[in-house]
Amino acid sequence: ANSFESQQRYFREYIDRQPGWELYEIYADEGITGTSTQKRAAFNRMICDAQLHRFDLILTKEVSRFSRNILDAVSYTRKLRQLGIGVRFMSDGIDTLDPDAELRLSLFSSIAQEESRKTSARVKWGQTRRMEQGVVFGRSMLGYDVKNGRMTVNREGAAIVRLIFQKYVCEGKGAAVIARELEDAGYRTLHGRNVWRSTAILKILKNEKYCGDLKQKKTFTPDYLTHQKKYNHGEETFVFLRAHHEAIVDRALWDAAQRELARRDLNGKTGSGHGNRYPMSGKIKCGVCGKSFVSRGRKRRDGIRYRTWRCGTAVSEGTRRTGPAGEQAGCGIGYQIRDELAVELVKRSVGMLRMDRETVVSRITDLVLHSLRDARESEQAHAMQCRKEQKKLQEKKKSVLDAFFSGIIGPADMQMMNEEYDRRIAVLNDQIMPFAADSWDSGSVESDIRRNVWEIVSGRSAGDRFYGNLVDHITAYPGRRVTVQLKQLPACWSYLLKPLPDV
Repeated sequence: ANSFESQQRYFREYIDRQPGWELYEIYADEGITGTSTQKRAAFNRMICDAQLHRFDLILTKEVSRFSRNILDAVSYTRKLRQLGIGVRFMSDGIDTLDPDAELRLSLFSSIAQEESRKTSARVKWGQTRRMEQGVVFGRSMLGYDVKNGRMTVNREGAAIVRLIFQKYVCEGKGAAVIARELEDAGYRTLHGRNVWRSTAILKILKNEKYCGDLKQKKTFTPDYLTHQKKYNHGEETFVFLRAHHEAIVDRALWDAAQRELARRDLNGKTGSGHGNRYPMSGKIKCGVCGKSFVSRGRKRRDGIRYRTWRCGTAVSEGTRRTGPAGEQAGCGIGYQIRDELAVELVKRSVGMLRMDRETVVSRITDLVLHSLRDARESEQAHAMQCRKEQKKLQEKKKSVLDAFFSGIIGPADMQMMNEEYDRRIAVLNDQIMPFAADSWDSGSVESDIRRNVWEIVSGRSAGDRFYGNLVDHITAYPGRRVTVQLKQLPACWSYLLKPLPDV
């Protein structure tokens, strides 16, 4: 701050000593990068004032203070020169109104830009090393306070996080349902709001920090000139530390949540409320509003529990109605469908098919084999990626040794970093090992698949999930009319449901 004040005082005194000069304004972006003008509010205001001819000359200490981007430096000084306004770089001895100014400016700007590039590379290298040492780069989150690179548990937020995992894994509730229940119970988000979104619930469930692990470099800055961050999809190596800090949920519960997320990931949508825990999950659609039906557990008078499906809009917004401002809300489909009835409708539709069982068995067997081969190729690709990652880590170990002999790091840092790299190499090796001795007997696999498919098609071992996989969608229309559409078939079956008995 003192340096900043002294710089302003210097320019005021300098201008006062010049005959006929008058200070219009000091434009200063304190602590803002010079490689991009995007976030330099004072700089951009100065250019606008120049276009209004509010001054005749700009003084700046040196080229790097004006811009560290060659294109910006040249384009802006050229634009100002066209307005008859010069830029004088006092330490560099450049006045842009001179004939040779642009050449000299380009040279000085190139030096400033290269220095910025080197500084950026040094900062990124240092940040990565600190990440590997366990320093946290990030902000506080629900359940954790982050201060001075360390994570500590926030007890109030941690209780909400545990509740979310409990509801999702143990109670089988979906993200949308959990969000609504948190709002109804008055729980507050990290920012103190009583508004929860299913997307926020899913992010919490997927965040590895809650089981004590730390994964960093999820975003990166590919261009030091634009400073725009991008999500890291493998372009740069993640920094992953296992058991880095105190966990909020135990690892078994977190692993169970990840398995449940994968299991519910129906057509790439994990936020549908109930996922694909049940055979008809995501298959029943509302013919009025188009939303998926969601499942609800019910209990009969005799204590026996059963499951029904109801329109998601009707569940979240209630029956169809018009608001005070004329807006429409809710859904008027007006009925629900028993789970066993939905499966029975699919069974009846399948039973009406006239099919060549041998052809069906052959086609399904081919489809399953194709899926297994795709999965195997994906696993082998993953193993290959792990080997590439191991090679990168070996190269990093060499760079650590070079940094040690160059005096950049000390013996303790070298030992710590080598131990971390060895640990990560061992983890990757554990992931590769299952594929080392893996064998694939396509003939035996095909025979087993054919036998199992034949038993299913013949009805000997077909369960509800089998029929759930056969149906493409069920549509519920007003008047209790329901249609069933099977996969890969043009035919559509229509049924009229009787009212549910009072149970």
